[in-house]
This record gives sequence, structure tokens and C-alpha cells, in this order.
Amino acid sequence: MEIKELKKTEFENYIKRSILGNYCQTEGYAKLMEQNGYTPLFIGLIDEYNHIIAASLILIKKLNPFFKYAYAPKGFVLDYSNKERIDIFTKKIKDYLKKKRIVFIKINPEIAIAEIDKQTKQKQYNWNIEIKNYLSDLGYIKLKDNLYFESKFPKYNGIIHLKKFDIKNVSKNTRNKIKRAQNKGLKIEKANFNDLSIFFEFIKRKKDKSLLYYQNYFKSFDRTALDLFLVSIDTTEFLNQAKKKYDDELKRNAHYLSELNQEKNQKKWNIKLNSDKKLTIYKNDLLEAQNKIKKGEKIYIAGALILKYKNRINIIISGYDKNYKRFNPNYFLHYELFNYYKQNYAFADINGLTGDFKKENPYYGLNEFKLGFKPKIYEFIGEYDLPIFPLIYKFYLKNGKLAQQLNKKNLKKTS
Repeated sequence: MEIKELKKTEFENYIKRSILGNYCQTEGYAKLMEQNGYTPLFIGLIDEYNHIIAASLILIKKLNPFFKYAYAPKGFVLDYSNKERIDIFTKKIKDYLKKKRIVFIKINPEIAIAEIDKQTKQKQYNWNIEIKNYLSDLGYIKLKDNLYFESKFPKYNGIIHLKKFDIKNVSKNTRNKIKRAQNKGLKIEKANFNDLSIFFEFIKRKKDKSLLYYQNYFKSFDRTALDLFLVSIDTTEFLNQAKKKYDDELKRNAHYLSELNQEKNQKKWNIKLNSDKKLTIYKNDLLEAQNKIKKGEKIYIAGALILKYKNRINIIISGYDKNYKRFNPNYFLHYELFNYYKQNYAFADINGLTGDFKKENPYYGLNEFKLGFKPKIYEFIGEYDLPIFPLIYKFYLKNGKLAQQLNKKNLKKTS
């Protein structure tokens, strides 16, 4: 068996067949990362019958003028249940990378080692947990398990089973917020490359990435693999909904007042006060809708960038205008996305949550937002480094140079 560089078509065909094939192990992702200073290599392990039995996109970057490091995004694509194959591939890849003066390679395989119960938050581990022992025995160094978003990809993730998705199955709080958003006249539409600047306004504070970074997605991946969605306020619909709600509540309020005049008690008084509050909200909505119509401008308030690969959609990033938080645009956006894709795709990757489910968690709001859609919650195996030159690796690790090179700015808290 030997490691060799693969033609792009050979590599893509193998990845598409593999159960671990994902968008990070594609030519498109290689092009994207090339724009960010990495040199891509497509390599495969070839058996005695000239069959590819393992493969990986390897991204290479300089540490200094003499040495480099490598990264296999979302891990090598091979059968991790086959201990012998992991052993052979590891030895071969070390020999191969050593000749290229690569100090270490980082991997973060998309292997779920546990499912987390949505109610109790307890972990149910599966047999994949044994892979941790395999990797450790072969010299892979397990990096710290981060509860939040310190890793290149989240260690904890939520997956929506799209074929089963229904508004009846989401949490009551999520369902109510979706309905309130619909009553605000929100609309979702397909956008394109030219609309990225609008979208960028909703996400520019979430990650340390420029508009060019997201433009490069469209330049790197096939256009059919990417969808951009924007959410706007249909001001006419908003006005109609606001007027109907205000008129309906005004009638109820008059009825409550009449009952209260006939018989004064605390229960009826509370009902009347609650109605008064609703009237104020609906009146403000009515005035806001009228003002927006006068201005005659289209108001975008949220958006999402979606990457489709195989039977899964991946929400690369989404965001909304915090000035319109009371419109619940993020709830509306995700609900519409899941409905849009459920006919043609099996799963939706909602792009991570944290492993800390306590209220004190600074990302508690983000967790609760995503958990409200009732996803399956998985813990993945995490990040590993495989040293090729152990002494040099330890030197860089000790002096903080690796941390400097691989620093990942945390996502900002949102919900």
C-alpha cells in the first residue's frame, strides 16, 4: 500500500461514496482555503488492487521558512472502525508528510461518540468512543475538549431530521415565536452573489471574517451547491396583520371593560390590563407599518448562507438585525429553511451549540434557540494533532507559536 496524490475527479468520487464524505473534503473547500493562504493536496491510500481505501484533503501552511503544518478538515475519510487501516494510513501519512517537512497534522473527524438527551442532557456513548483509544495508541494527541466554540468546528452539534420536521414538533416557545414572526409580515427570498453585502451586515460581528471571505464561497464552490436567503418585512402584509390584530383586540378590550363595569374583581381586572398591553403593542406595530410604507423602502432583517452536499444542508452562518429582534426573524428564517429543504434533503446541520447547558453559560440563549427546533444533539470526537517531528512540535507548543498560528476567534453570543 502507498500514499499518492489523487486526481481531483478520483478524490471527489471516493468522497461522495464514503459515509464520512462532507463538504470540507471537497475541491470547493480546497479552493476556499487556498484563498486563505493554504496549499491543498488531495491524497489517497492505494491498496494492492489499485483501489483507493482512504483519502483526505490536506491543507498545508507555513510555520516558518523551513517547516509547515497540515490540517485535514473534518478528518481523514476512511473506515475508523478498521483499526488496522487506521494504523497503516497513519504510518504512511507520517512518512509522506515528513518528506514535505510538515511538523504535525491536525484532524477533527466528523465522528459522533455520543448522543445527548434533550431533556436530561445526559450522554449516551456509542462504540465510536473506542476510536479515541485507537488514535491515542497511534500517537495522536487529544486536544482539550472545549465546551464552547474554541475549536475549528464545534464539538457539539445539532442535526435536524428534515423528513420528520413539523412545526407541531418544535417547542411551544419556538412555535409561538414563529407565529408571531409570520404575523409581522416577514417573507423569505432566494438571493444571489450580488446580495452578499446585505447579508454581511447581519453576520459581520459574529466572526472575524471579511465580506471577501463569504464572496469566496461563491467563487470556490459550484453555484448549485450554495444558496443565500434573505428575510424581509412585507410592509403591506405587516400593516394588514397589525390592523387586524389591533381591531380584533379593540373589540375584546371593549368587551372586557363592559364585564368589568358589571362586576369588579381581580381576575377580570387582570384580563383587561393584559388586553391594554396588547393594544399598545398592536398600535405601535400599526404606526410602524404605516411609517415603513410611507418610506417605500424594502427592509431586510435576516439571512443565511447554505451549503448543500450529498443528503445534507449545512447552515454555514446566519444572522439578523438586532434592531428587529422583537420580530423573531431568526426563528422565522430557520423554520422556513427547514420547510424549504425537507423535500429534497434528509438532514440539516445547524452549525453547532455548546456542551454547557447551564443557564450560566454565556451562550445559553444560542443553545436554547437551537434546541427549540428539537434537533438530535451529538458530541463529536474532537480535535487531534499527529506530530511528525515530535521535538519541533513540542517546541512550538511550548513557546505558544502553535496557538498563535491556529488561533480561532470565538463566535459572539447570540440567539
